[in-house]
Amino acid sequence: MGYYDYYPPSRPRRVEGGIKAQSQRGAFASRWWAKRWIAVLDSFHIGARLGRGRTYARQGQVLDIQIARGEVKARVQGSSATPYRVSIQLKPLRAADWKRLTEAMAAEARFSVKLLAGEMPADIEEVFQTQGLALFPKAHDDLVTDCSCPDWSNPCKHIAAVYYLIGEAFDNDPFLMFKLRGMERETLLAQLGQVETDDDGWAPAEPEPLPEDPQTFWALPPVPATLAGPLHSPTAPAALLRRVGPFPFWRGGASLLEALEPVYAAMGRSAREALGGANNGEP
Repeated sequence: MGYYDYYPPSRPRRVEGGIKAQSQRGAFASRWWAKRWIAVLDSFHIGARLGRGRTYARQGQVLDIQIARGEVKARVQGSSATPYRVSIQLKPLRAADWKRLTEAMAAEARFSVKLLAGEMPADIEEVFQTQGLALFPKAHDDLVTDCSCPDWSNPCKHIAAVYYLIGEAFDNDPFLMFKLRGMERETLLAQLGQVETDDDGWAPAEPEPLPEDPQTFWALPPVPATLAGPLHSPTAPAALLRRVGPFPFWRGGASLLEALEPVYAAMGRSAREALGGANNGEP
């Protein structure tokens, strides 16, 4: 009888309100940079643990994830009563390295355009390579991982589950990859010349210029038929949410779009009734 015959496979405790992967079947990522992250994990030959990690991610066993400079911290519910603590560290790049990188990217406006549109430029890795750097981990040793579970394997299935959910987060927000490497979104855009920041890194809103003619300044604009202007029903409810895509680290049983779409539709009906009633002289 082998060692493992003494112990039946452990089953994770059920979790209410955990972070469920948006992709319940098939691939975890749709955009190339998130796929690249998953491909990097596959190249480490983690084996069956990666498969069990996918199951954990889809079941909602991960309770929370925090992505900070150079480190990801998470809690994952396993078979123990106490959730396991997971840490994934990736060495952040030095400030001097980021200065060289942003200078190289600022030389071509397309990098800023892509990033502002929420996309990772297709040749971003080439920029890193020309500077002797890497955006994604090259080898498993680049990632320092730890879990408080008793499993001797590292990475274990709990770490693997966090790996996949990080990939989904990267899919929706490419700036999180830069954050893990030590560069915040607003600081990156400031160094690319897209925004101005104060000493704390806060980017103030651009003020609307005032008209030069005093009469124009003090004149009232034409009053629309209603305070909201012409009434038009949206072609599809929650159109903005559809453009944004799946919400990272979502905890609901249904997707955010499925949960809020009826609310948007009800708000639209209420607004039309209220504004339509005001047009007809109704209270």
